[in-house]
Amino acid sequence: MRSSFALFAVAAIGAACASQPKAVVTPPRVVHDTVSVRDADQDKRIARLELQALAKDAQIEDLQAKLDDTRAEVVRAMAKLQSGASRAQAASAMAEAEVALQTMKAGSQADPPEAAEITRFVKSAATEFDKANYGGSLYLANQAKNLATAYRGRLAVAGRDAARPGETPFAVPLKLVTTTRGNVRGGPGTGFPIVFAADSGTTLTGYSYADEWIRISDDTGRAGWIFRTLVSRP
Repeated sequence: MRSSFALFAVAAIGAACASQPKAVVTPPRVVHDTVSVRDADQDKRIARLELQALAKDAQIEDLQAKLDDTRAEVVRAMAKLQSGASRAQAASAMAEAEVALQTMKAGSQADPPEAAEITRFVKSAATEFDKANYGGSLYLANQAKNLATAYRGRLAVAGRDAARPGETPFAVPLKLVTTTRGNVRGGPGTGFPIVFAADSGTTLTGYSYADEWIRISDDTGRAGWIFRTLVSRP
């Protein structure tokens, strides 16, 4: 009798355990973190370049301010000296500068880099003209005309050769001089044919750049590309 009761109890306990749901064991989730590995030396180089760029910007702003002060001093000196420039000469130069400015704007979908500076010269020339400072007005108008002439030269050079990928124009044409004899090529690279050889000390005008090559022309109108290490500012 006791053994039958024991068997019955064991069977009952087994049935009760079987009726309960089995616990589901979830395996632990493994999270893989993405770690960015930085090059400390590269970060330092980038930081140095950024600081150098800021320093160059500050230097350019300082030089531009000094140039503006020098021009203003020239204009004031001309007012004091009452130079021999006549009203008619100043008026003619102002008209030519204004025509050059309007022609420049009409021939381009967006204002070229020189347009803002020429506009400033034209307005300043008009201000001095109203003060009867015809010498100062003539000087400023001629500055505007010189920029317009440089712009036309840049267009003429660019018109011979379509813009290259990555080509960036200078804000204004730059006067350059060759530091050694070097080849001027038909494009920005040694794979392009040689157009002509520029002797050391040759005066050039730079219009734009692509990588380390500068688009230039010489005083005779020959144009091409020269490597940056072959030229410097006069």
